[in-house]
Amino acid sequence: MPSGLQTVFAVPLRCLTWLGGQGTRAVAAIVFIAVAVPPLGALLRPYVTEAILGLLCISFMRVDLAALYGHLRRPALVATATAWTTIGVPLIVGLIAHTTGLDRSAPGLFLAMMLQGMASPMMAAPALAALMGLDATLVLVTLVTATAVVPFTASLFASLFLGGMLSISPLALGAKLLGILAISLFAATMIRWIFGADAILRHKRPIDGFNIIILLIFASAIMGDVAHDFVADPAFTIGIAALAFAVYFTLLAVTTLLFRRIGYERALALGLMVSQRNLGLMLAATAGALPPTTWLYFAMTQFPIHLAPYLLTPIARRLTARVGAPSTVPADSTASSG
Repeated sequence: MPSGLQTVFAVPLRCLTWLGGQGTRAVAAIVFIAVAVPPLGALLRPYVTEAILGLLCISFMRVDLAALYGHLRRPALVATATAWTTIGVPLIVGLIAHTTGLDRSAPGLFLAMMLQGMASPMMAAPALAALMGLDATLVLVTLVTATAVVPFTASLFASLFLGGMLSISPLALGAKLLGILAISLFAATMIRWIFGADAILRHKRPIDGFNIIILLIFASAIMGDVAHDFVADPAFTIGIAALAFAVYFTLLAVTTLLFRRIGYERALALGLMVSQRNLGLMLAATAGALPPTTWLYFAMTQFPIHLAPYLLTPIARRLTARVGAPSTVPADSTASSG
């Protein structure tokens, strides 16, 4: 590269490297920045789909193929965890909502919770598991398999529970999810082919920094109205936030208990994965054509997603110290969201 271009890119590269080195501090700060600067949300909301494509591309680009193949040789646990997160979770959410009448009394909230249940785990989950010292490889493999089947399971559960609540048909929803994932995977494959896995690994920190910027775009886009909603109706907004935290930690606890026989350290890793739902993927698939209550719930879910690693890390460290099993992903990796 000519020296002039090197000089031009040197400062942005150093800034991205510094930002990537902030790890979970930067991830946690994102939600507060998004809430504190509402105009940023109004400016960035049209770019939710592009942000999700970028986050998915970066996540696929950094997949450790050797670790992926290693876990796929022992498919029973991965298949069980995949079935739980893609079939068990949305089925239970849908049945509870239908039994309690939530689908009739609060359709916007019901839609939000069903989309949350139908979504695949966040692409951030392996990196967050690594930051906490948990089994990131198991999370990664289950994430890949769950993401592969979610276009089909989401279409099925949209047909069963959502009826005409969505602006697109269940088949169209599944097709859009498949298309988004396919485009991201193709772009990631091309990047790996052009630059090579070694170059991606060498530039991990600046890529982390770029990832954080995209995270800020996504979080700002869906959280830009939170401050306004709180001022307009603080009790309702706090109630939605409390529900988002309750759903998050319920999924975490139930999953950990269900898989406790494989060891609490690995079970907690799966619990983290299941509780981190890729709502950004569902927003992209529906083009954001959702009721205000659904948007508000999605915004509130960002708080437990970004703050839970801080809350759970002491527990995870005690479990990993007892088991003595270090993670296979670098502990300073920065996660992607959605």
